[in-house]
Amino acid sequence: MDNIFKQWFQRNFSNSQLVIMLILIAVVFAVILLFGKILGPLLVAIVFAYLMDRPIDQLERRGANPNFSFILIYLLFLAGMIFMLVVLLPLLSQQITQFISTLPAMVQEGKEILQQLPESYPTLVSAQQVSDIASSATNSMSGFAKDALSNSLSYIPGIITILIYLVLVPMLVFFLLKDKDELFSWIADFLPKERSLAVQVWSEVDLQIGNYVRGKFWEMSAVGIATYIAFLFLSLQYAVLLGVLVGLSVLVPFVGATVVTLPVAAVAFYQFGWSSEFGTAMLIYGVIQALDGNVLVPLLFSEVVNLHPVAIIVAVLFFGGIWGFWGVFFAIPLATLVKAVISAWPDEPKSDLI
Repeated sequence: MDNIFKQWFQRNFSNSQLVIMLILIAVVFAVILLFGKILGPLLVAIVFAYLMDRPIDQLERRGANPNFSFILIYLLFLAGMIFMLVVLLPLLSQQITQFISTLPAMVQEGKEILQQLPESYPTLVSAQQVSDIASSATNSMSGFAKDALSNSLSYIPGIITILIYLVLVPMLVFFLLKDKDELFSWIADFLPKERSLAVQVWSEVDLQIGNYVRGKFWEMSAVGIATYIAFLFLSLQYAVLLGVLVGLSVLVPFVGATVVTLPVAAVAFYQFGWSSEFGTAMLIYGVIQALDGNVLVPLLFSEVVNLHPVAIIVAVLFFGGIWGFWGVFFAIPLATLVKAVISAWPDEPKSDLI
């Protein structure tokens, strides 16, 4: 057994290209794991740079001047950030405050519905069970609402962090796009010469990350805007907040849509009760989710997500547990990296397997 393991180790790790690739991946993982919070603005800037790189290349291929292409796309990026700061964030903040203040009333209405269950289904639910559940929910929600509204000073560090991001991210995006070739050349100077295998894996992962980031952006935008327009048409309260939540839910495959269904159903039920309007709101929400899963995802990610759903869920749980939000966001590209490394791994000689 020891000889078999020793032969396998010598056969694979005597390959300098493979060893260099594994060391580079381990170093990158360690840097992100240890300094992820410090590098937060850089990671955000890299995401935006991936998002904007393709439009710049497309404009250049159509004959536009490279400087003009870069300036145009960058100005559109700044315009989008200004729109979010001036229009979207104040409206979102207002609706979040209103939603939190309405939570106790929502809980009270849910409590009244629960109290009717023992009369309708006495064999399944007892009055004591309903009372315990309702009391627990009321205390939890009331405490959450009071803390969220009263402890506003605790949000000051978060506000300072956002301000830092607002200054650093546009600057980093500017230089990442403007000096992309120079930055790659500078990084290449620090890498070993025997890196062809690492470059091969990186080329595949780089392509997948770019496609994934752009695909997620368009998916989030399409799902969020469609949800907002639909709920606005139905005169549903908190349409902006719910649209943003549903849009962000696509970041977590399979799980996000399930989790965000709860606030959507709670708001619709609180406003409409058991009525046709409630059924219409949930039906439209279900249609949007179905179109996302069966039309948008295959259209946007047909060249990206070639992974089994179980592998995607495991990647989300694993990398999300290690790196939090960024682990969830980049779970699929990181799973693609693992797949690319396995594909690039030297094949076992048949003679050794007999």
